[in-house]
Amino acid sequence: MKESVNEGAAVTALKKALDLKFGKDIVVMDLRGISTVADYFVIATGTSQPQLAALAKTAEETLTAHGLRLSHTEGMNTGNWVLLDFGSVIVHLFDNENRQFYNLERVWGDAKITE
Repeated sequence: MKESVNEGAAVTALKKALDLKFGKDIVVMDLRGISTVADYFVIATGTSQPQLAALAKTAEETLTAHGLRLSHTEGMNTGNWVLLDFGSVIVHLFDNENRQFYNLERVWGDAKITE
């Protein structure tokens, strides 16, 4: 029997964990009811490639500990945008320039946002 995952608790824990790793401008976007892509986007900014890698590792450890399974990763070697797809939760980790360029908060402007 599959164990139930409390996505809200997982996202809250992730937000705290990213903050402890000095992620900047951490935003949780609640996409429930407006998209089938995911229930949540978690977005954070890192200041360097090593920090983005550390944030990605923290995200994977935190969400896995809450019962979510990583299904896809992109950008780990680029150092400017890392995407971690956990199905119902998608984590976007950007450098500052790409965060401003892609501006997911504007693109997904209908989502409820918490900072």
